[in-house]
Amino acid sequence: MPAAETIQQNDPSFPDIWEEITWRELVHVSTNADELKTLLAGPPITYYCGFDPTAPSLHLGNLVQLLLLRRLQLAGHKPLGLVGGSTGLIGDPRPTAERTLNDEATVTEWVGYLQGQVSKFLSFEGDNAARLVNNLDWTAPLSAIDFLRDVGRYFRVGTMLKKDAVSARLNSDAGISYTEFSYQILQGMDFLELYRSYDCVLQTGGSDQWGNLTSGTDLIHKAEGVSVHAIGTPLITNSDGTKFGKSEGNAVWLDPAMTSPYAFYQFWLNTDDSDVVRRLKIFTFLARDQIAALETAVAEAPFRREAQKVLAFDVTTLVHGRDATEAAIAASAALFGQGEFGSLDEATLAAALRELAHVDATADTTIVQLLVDTALVSSSSEARRAIAQGGVYLNNIAVADDQAVVGGGVLQGNVAVLRRGKKTLAGIFIVG
Repeated sequence: MPAAETIQQNDPSFPDIWEEITWRELVHVSTNADELKTLLAGPPITYYCGFDPTAPSLHLGNLVQLLLLRRLQLAGHKPLGLVGGSTGLIGDPRPTAERTLNDEATVTEWVGYLQGQVSKFLSFEGDNAARLVNNLDWTAPLSAIDFLRDVGRYFRVGTMLKKDAVSARLNSDAGISYTEFSYQILQGMDFLELYRSYDCVLQTGGSDQWGNLTSGTDLIHKAEGVSVHAIGTPLITNSDGTKFGKSEGNAVWLDPAMTSPYAFYQFWLNTDDSDVVRRLKIFTFLARDQIAALETAVAEAPFRREAQKVLAFDVTTLVHGRDATEAAIAASAALFGQGEFGSLDEATLAAALRELAHVDATADTTIVQLLVDTALVSSSSEARRAIAQGGVYLNNIAVADDQAVVGGGVLQGNVAVLRRGKKTLAGIFIVG
């Protein structure tokens, strides 16, 4: 089932979309709030968000933008999903170092991947049908002279130097190249082009992109003499404040080949109690009263993890579909002795085991040795004691013989699940 088919309407308890997105804490920073509220409550507007193909998949941070695009479309507005074939060749400045520039063939391939992901969250039918655009279409024909004369003349170097991303790099050992310094001009030019071609008057993006967002609003004001708007959404961080993303090496990808549906589901299931209500607001289409009920459940019975289960189910279904979500839940249940391994497909089972401590082994490896190799015990003698005490399981079947080998307990896909006690698990991948 395509993800967009699972998306509900906006919460009917809100009188307007501005109130809804502010209640959902989706507005970290914006241009004039009163003007935005009036704009979004009026006739349909065209708005956009850009995604750069600097990787073959979008990730958790991008999901915030995709869902905001969808919420505004459900309110009647017209979305433009921009995948940056030109800006992706450069990449916006990171805080610490220059990006590795990808070749044109790679970026072109990734543009196609990202366009497919963006499309899943938008509707391309009706009066406010979405459009996909690629900024390479208007930058490729532009000469360097045209770029400098027609666009560059509106930018002041002093203002550009004050942008957070630029100033951070200027104060670092790496410095910043002219290539990445010019990124904000390219993004500003995108907004100008979309304003001229589609009457686009709003851009959304992460709050860490605020300098790039305002490059566009400033450019349009100077070039066209009109005011347009921008919304910067909050960054999604873990409990210690660390940002999730590819630059940090801890990205949660939307592509199932890069983050499996099982791992994706587990990520949301493991949300801290202090974060779960906020993530329900941002990442689900649950109504205000439903989220309030889950907030009460967190306060009164946190051990049930009811809110986390709803969050994990809804977001995984939104991104990967209901079947993949139910397979992830079944795999989790089977791992902890509450389901049958035989009912799981090979890919889901293998993905689940990759999330555990795991080793490769031959079929004649003893269970004792595997307990040691997977660090479920610290020694062979401890392994034998655990078996004698009835605390070791292979595929949820108790191991009684300390001479037993793994070969007789191989599941589909040549894997096995080793468990000590109720919750300590490891995966075994049979080779040879």
